[in-house]
Amino acid sequence: MTTLLEVRDLRVSFPVGGGRTIHPVDGVSFALERGRTLALVGESGCGKSLTGLALLRLVPSPGSVDASSVIRLDGMDLMSLDEDAMRAVRGGRIGMVFQDPMTSLNPVLTIGDQIAEAVRAHRAVSRREALSRAESLLSEVGIADPSRRLSEYPHQLSGGMRQRVMIAIALAAGPEILIADEPTTALDVTVQAQILELLDRLRVQHGMAVLLITHDLGVVAGRADDMCVMYAGQIVERASTLQVFEAPAHPYTRGLFGSVPTITGPRERLTPISGSVPPPTAWPGGCRFAPRCPLRFERCDTMPSLRHAAPGHESRCWLSGVEP
Repeated sequence: MTTLLEVRDLRVSFPVGGGRTIHPVDGVSFALERGRTLALVGESGCGKSLTGLALLRLVPSPGSVDASSVIRLDGMDLMSLDEDAMRAVRGGRIGMVFQDPMTSLNPVLTIGDQIAEAVRAHRAVSRREALSRAESLLSEVGIADPSRRLSEYPHQLSGGMRQRVMIAIALAAGPEILIADEPTTALDVTVQAQILELLDRLRVQHGMAVLLITHDLGVVAGRADDMCVMYAGQIVERASTLQVFEAPAHPYTRGLFGSVPTITGPRERLTPISGSVPPPTAWPGGCRFAPRCPLRFERCDTMPSLRHAAPGHESRCWLSGVEP
């Protein structure tokens, strides 16, 4: 395996007035291997989607990615690229499926025009050739009668079909990495499974790497090779998905598992994590999960670093293993 995307100390800053700055993404590091799926998991508000946007330098103003952040795509430093060069990366080498297809698609343009636009942004082809490519992409993502769908508008499609169109747009230029931000949100369970199976098939077929951003552990199970658990702007646990599912090391990760219903095992009440993710303006000075953690003790007033919980398994908790 080779590292395709290296992210180190990724930090996103927003000014909030009074000379203060907050960091909703604060020192995030991970590596995405070629041909593998990495899941970025956590509750809403923990910084997952902003991390995905930061990788493409699409953080909304007045936010910015700190210059000290390291983002390397196959060895190329994305932080050093000018805007024109970065446009070639967005959609070209890295495709993104945004969270809400209804608001991401243009309601007054046909499906064919929107996919063709993405094709022509990265390939020197005629409009006819781009529409032909769009039809092929619709067929590839499992939309029946693609030639007819080219002339339809987003409101004429179901939620699942709109999500497939978003995937087709992301694939338009044959990217090496696909970032899928909550790709199953607002879809029924059957359609969720179809979309996840489609992403798996496309990953294998095109040899892509996939960054899967989700709050749903059920989406991760059986779909992701590796897993990063995110809380309050930081990675709190990092390992293979199998390791995390078999032996979650961080109290937050264990809390997430305790909040998920199962169809096997004893019929017990779920144990939700008390409280909610604090906003970046109110993060505690030590461990950011400490105010919600049932295992809190005096040392939690100091911020822990990622520690070795087991070989290849790291956890940001004083109770987990040893210093790296």
